[in-house]
Amino acid sequence: MSAIEITKESIEELITLIDTREEKELLPVLEKLYPADIAELFDDLNLNQAVYIATLLEPQKKVDVLTELEDDVKLKFLAGYTNEEIAHDFFAFIESDDAADILNAMESSQGKEILRTISDKEHSKNIASLLKFPENTAGSLMAKELIRVQHSWTIKQCTDEIRIQAEDVSQVYTAYVVDEFEELLGWISLKKILLSPENQKVEDIFDDNIISESTYSSGEEVAATMQKYDLVAVPIVDAFNRLIGRVTFDDVLDYVKDEAEKDYQMLSGISGGKDSSDTILSNTRSRLPWLIIGLAGGIASSLVIGNFEAELARNVQLALFMPLIMAMAGNVGVQSSSIMVQGLANNSITNSDIWGKLGKELAIAIINGLVCSGLLMGYGFVSGNHIDIMMTVSLALLSVILMAAIIGTVVPLALDKLKIDPALATGPFITTSNDLLGLFLYFLIGNLFLI
Repeated sequence: MSAIEITKESIEELITLIDTREEKELLPVLEKLYPADIAELFDDLNLNQAVYIATLLEPQKKVDVLTELEDDVKLKFLAGYTNEEIAHDFFAFIESDDAADILNAMESSQGKEILRTISDKEHSKNIASLLKFPENTAGSLMAKELIRVQHSWTIKQCTDEIRIQAEDVSQVYTAYVVDEFEELLGWISLKKILLSPENQKVEDIFDDNIISESTYSSGEEVAATMQKYDLVAVPIVDAFNRLIGRVTFDDVLDYVKDEAEKDYQMLSGISGGKDSSDTILSNTRSRLPWLIIGLAGGIASSLVIGNFEAELARNVQLALFMPLIMAMAGNVGVQSSSIMVQGLANNSITNSDIWGKLGKELAIAIINGLVCSGLLMGYGFVSGNHIDIMMTVSLALLSVILMAAIIGTVVPLALDKLKIDPALATGPFITTSNDLLGLFLYFLIGNLFLI
């Protein structure tokens, strides 16, 4: 925790000090705050105030604050600087993966100008090399900064080289062992380097049992690998097994968080990874298509009801249970699809156990359907509803629950096979389709049993 508690009152006091340029009082406060705390303050500051705060920070801490900002806030903050200032004040100290993320969000022309202005051409080249990888792949998540040692070196050579390389690496977890062609051979712990004799060769003591990922592995695959083997960092290699970079746990944590937010938005019928700070027009475009789908589903449902108007006229009580049927269909469908989306996201569902998952969901649906139908029959008995109506509604409820479970299970699997994000299957899509089909099945059963 920071030494200073961030409260509404303390933020107001800091803003007053910023506006009056009370540098002597601000400096001790900023020194005690972590970069993440200062980044949190930026949400309450305007551009001029944020830029002034940045002038009071040490170069590396200023960069750390930048990397802690939300993506949209980063761009707004950097708008207060020229391209040359961005290159010299920020990109000179930032790790390549963080720099690439920022450049990807900028206009292409601005990004190229910043890369040309960076004085360290090797650093500029590393950043540029990350821009070629597709979004959400290991290549786009990795950083080029890491510790690598040659298998033919002695421990003394390793130690001397690590001192040089570590200047560009914010967190040193391990040293990767490569050959003269940069092919990844294994790894060696810093502890082993420190405890081994100086004349000991790396090739005699390194561990060749190493787990790596390809540059084109998906972010989900990298996250699953790190979780399964409890890794804080995973090396990334190209098609020839040459060491290219590494992905650290903080990169994966950010990726998983972003993906979870996107999936939650899609579950709610919001596309495009929108944020509350986006413009009214942008948020409208992301929400309106799903509302139109819901509108179309509602119109289709009204047409279904219209086709069974005569049946409703003969058995008016059927209308009383329409909201129940629609609600149960939507809820069961969302439950089943959410389980499938979660399983597909964490790779716990494979081709070999798809039928097992489907069978399991059907078994759950049958049990839930029987219990709910039984409760509905009990309600009908207590409330004095006609036995024929209640038997028909209960049978329809059981059928609708089974249908909704099948749709909620199959649709995400089908979308996954088509390389479409399965999260699209939930929310408005599943709810609308199950409402429509549920009503149709309800009236069809009513038409068959209530003659």
